[in-house]
Amino acid sequence: MDNISSYISYCGVPPLPADLLGRFNLDPVLIIALLLLAGTHLFALNKLGDKSLRGYSLSGWGIAALALLSPLCALSVSLFAARVGQHMILILIAAPLIAMALPQHDTSFRRLVINSTAFTIALWFWHMPGPYMATFRSDFIYWAMHLSLFGSSILLWRDLLHHSLDRALTVMAASGFASVQMGLLGAVLTFAGTPLFPIHFDTAPIWGLSPLADQQLGGLLMWVPGLLFFLIAVWRSLVILLPEQAMLTKD
Repeated sequence: MDNISSYISYCGVPPLPADLLGRFNLDPVLIIALLLLAGTHLFALNKLGDKSLRGYSLSGWGIAALALLSPLCALSVSLFAARVGQHMILILIAAPLIAMALPQHDTSFRRLVINSTAFTIALWFWHMPGPYMATFRSDFIYWAMHLSLFGSSILLWRDLLHHSLDRALTVMAASGFASVQMGLLGAVLTFAGTPLFPIHFDTAPIWGLSPLADQQLGGLLMWVPGLLFFLIAVWRSLVILLPEQAMLTKD
C-alpha cells in the first residue's frame, strides 16, 4: 500500500482534527508570490485607468490565497475531498474573478479551443491516481499541478467572460463542454466502485470517512459545482445573444 506517512508533502504531515485550525500554510515564498501577482495585477489596472475592476482582482487573489494558505492546505493531505474542494475554489471562484479583471480581448476560435483543451487535460490528468499521488512526493509536481490547473482555468474563464457578440454561440459551446467534462469526471469519481487513491487509505478514517466515501464526496464537489458554474457562463452568453436576436427579428 502506498502510505502517505512515507512522505512529507508540501502541506506537511496529515493533521489531526484537533490540530487543524492551527495548520496555516505560512510559506514566505508563496505569500510573496501571491502579493506580487495581486500587486502587479492592480498596478496594471490602474495604469490602464480601469479602476472599476479592482474589486474583482482583489477578491480573486484573496480567495486564491485563502485556498492555498488556510488549513485547507493541510486538510488536503488527509482527504481527497479537501484537495478537490481546494481545486474547485481556485477553478470556479478565484479564476473567474481574476479573469473578469483582465483586459478585455476578442476571443478567437483558435484560442478558445487551445484554452479549453489545456484546461480539460489538466483537470483530468491531475485527478488520475498516478499523477495525483505524485503531487505528494514532490513539491515541484505539486506546484506544476496547481499552476497548470489555476493558470488554464484563468485563461479559459477570460475567453468565456470576455467575448464579442459574434463569438457568443462558440463560447456557449465551450462553456457547455467545460460543464459536461467536469461533471463527467466528477461522476466517474463518485460512482467508482473502489477507492482509487491509496494515499488517503489511512488518513480518511481519522476524519470519519471511508476512503471510498471520501472519494465520492470529492467527486460530488467536482460534479455539481462544475456543472453549475460553467452553465452560468452559458447563461451569461445567452443573455448577451438574445437581445440582439430579438432586435434582428424585429427589424
